[in-house]
Amino acid sequence: MNRLTTFVLRHRVLVGLFWLAMMVAGAATAGNVGDRLSYDFSLPGQEGYETEAALIESYGSTATVGYIPVVTVGPDTTVEQSRPAVDAVFDAVRAIDGLRVADLASTGDEAFVTADGRSAFGIVYAPPAAGFVDPYSEQVEAAVAAAAAQGDVTVTVTGYNQLAAGSSDGGEGPDVLAETLLGALGALAVLLFVFASVLALVPLVIAAVAILSTFLIVLGLTTFADVSFVVQFLISLVGLGVAIDYSLLVVSRWREERSHGRSNEEAIRIAMRTAGGSVVASGVTVAISLVALVVIPVPLLQSMGYGGMLIPLISTAVVLTLLPAMLSAIGPRLDWPRIRKESTASPAWSAWARLVVRRRWIAAGVALVALGVLIAPTTMTQFGIASTSSLARSGAAVDAMALLAAGGVESGVTTPIVVLADDETAALAVADAAGEVPGIRSVSIAEPGIDGRVAVDVIPNAETVDSSSVAVVDDVAAATSDLPGYVGTAGAGATITDYRRAVYDNFPYVIALIALITFILLARTFRSLLLPFKAVVLNLLSLGAVFGAATWFWQEGNGSSLIFDISATGAMAFWIPPLIFAFLFGLSMDYEVFILARMREEYDATGSTTTAIVEGIGRTGRLVTSAALILFFSFAALASAPGTDIKVFATALGVGILLDATIVRALLVPALVSLFGRWNWWLPNWAARLLFVAPSPVGPRQPRVTTAPPAIEDRVLDPV
Repeated sequence: MNRLTTFVLRHRVLVGLFWLAMMVAGAATAGNVGDRLSYDFSLPGQEGYETEAALIESYGSTATVGYIPVVTVGPDTTVEQSRPAVDAVFDAVRAIDGLRVADLASTGDEAFVTADGRSAFGIVYAPPAAGFVDPYSEQVEAAVAAAAAQGDVTVTVTGYNQLAAGSSDGGEGPDVLAETLLGALGALAVLLFVFASVLALVPLVIAAVAILSTFLIVLGLTTFADVSFVVQFLISLVGLGVAIDYSLLVVSRWREERSHGRSNEEAIRIAMRTAGGSVVASGVTVAISLVALVVIPVPLLQSMGYGGMLIPLISTAVVLTLLPAMLSAIGPRLDWPRIRKESTASPAWSAWARLVVRRRWIAAGVALVALGVLIAPTTMTQFGIASTSSLARSGAAVDAMALLAAGGVESGVTTPIVVLADDETAALAVADAAGEVPGIRSVSIAEPGIDGRVAVDVIPNAETVDSSSVAVVDDVAAATSDLPGYVGTAGAGATITDYRRAVYDNFPYVIALIALITFILLARTFRSLLLPFKAVVLNLLSLGAVFGAATWFWQEGNGSSLIFDISATGAMAFWIPPLIFAFLFGLSMDYEVFILARMREEYDATGSTTTAIVEGIGRTGRLVTSAALILFFSFAALASAPGTDIKVFATALGVGILLDATIVRALLVPALVSLFGRWNWWLPNWAARLLFVAPSPVGPRQPRVTTAPPAIEDRVLDPV
């Protein structure tokens, strides 16, 4: 770190020009990144995905419902009496190239008619989408409207996607720029409180450079690999929070050293050696948690892993190079009007730390009970996709679903099961077997595809959207898989089953890999065996509490309706838990590193665990709280995006950050450090040799004092 700082200070102009060029190039090309990102949801090797790929080859369409047109005839007639007009609507949709339609006319199945005989529906299968905007939406709407006008019937288009968009137009997707600016405004408010000077703008400049530079590098990465479209939101909002948090830590330490009379260059060197070292450990920890997603054989999560890994790494690089160059050139001039002083630790946080030390058993017990209460709902967690009832409260799509429900047609029509057979003979056997499965509304056989294979459309009564409701999909597969000519089972429920195998069967390996690498990294950082072990365990407990809170709030609907006007989702999207784990494990570990690195420094200087706790919390408490608020505002901005799944993901991250910065880091961490005493700092010789750091033997037992530590001028700044 000293060598890096020396290089940066000697070549600060070149460093500044380099990052200026990166920022300008990133700004010029950021608009092109979205067009190069992947919308790949494939699951290679899984039955549902491979069957869907075969369906696309045969029919050009997937097993996922694109649209459900609902045709209602006049008050004095029935569907049977108005068949020409009703059939004309579905024929108009069938005429659109690439769409496959299952309806009353094509199947002859009365299950496509409501119980009162006045409405009929059809299931329209569309080709795989390549973005947020549905390319067929306008064509379908125009076709059904024209046919309805000629036949004097009413047509409304519904379906899972239409409910998810809140309307039948498919939506236009989230506005990344607007959400980033919203998060930046919240961050600026926190920074103005922390610094009370023009320095508040410096972390925002660092964040802007880091975000635009990351977009530029991701653009280059798309030339060689697929990068998920989700990464663009993570770069903007997670990148904003991470870059600002890291800048906040370094600038605060620089300011603290300046307040003790250090020269500007000396203050920069000390800040980089101490806070900068913490930034390196934090950035690498976040990157490790994300890149570990490549262990999961799912392209979506793998691309999020190596794409998201760039966010903390580039933010760290900008903070360690551009920030000291800026502080060297203009830092003192920006520290105006210097309303807030940094010469002493925060009296309020120091008092809090002393209280926790005195009541460490009570503090630890309260924190653990709170975490236990929050973890409890995880026993009810379901994985899948959001239920249709949680997607929209009003609109034409909702009205159409209500009309079907009133006619005895349940929501299973939004998630049909498609079984693919080799030929018509095999399809007849598959249809007979599938029709015997309990919970099935109807079974129909499609016309053969271009390669002779035949799709069997199986409509369940209930929607198959979570790990419990997909049982009917498993039953259909079990009833048909041994029949001659069976190819595979596809559909929304089959996709959930695929993810269950591909993601959650491999998830324990991801957790173990992240925990092991993080433990080794933190053992080097803290020169301790107990502290990194405690950090990993507390992070896992904190993540369990986040999943429990998300289950209680979103899946069970305890508050989601009141705050977001969204009903209980019934399940968490299968991609959300791994991504929450990867991001939160790294981001929350940031605070652990910030706090414990300062405690280690104070312990090495004083030899007192109590003094280390009081001074460590006193110096970092306000910073950690402010950093958590900044990330919270970023995630709150992300929660404003349309789409229930994005809201679940964003709110889980936001609550996780606040939970970790309060119950865990401000209460449980100091309490446990106080309870463990001198064993916190133990690193035996054999472990030190393996980690290539100096050993840390157990020192003599120290009295538990609560007096203020000696002035920083009297302490050894670099004991290692």
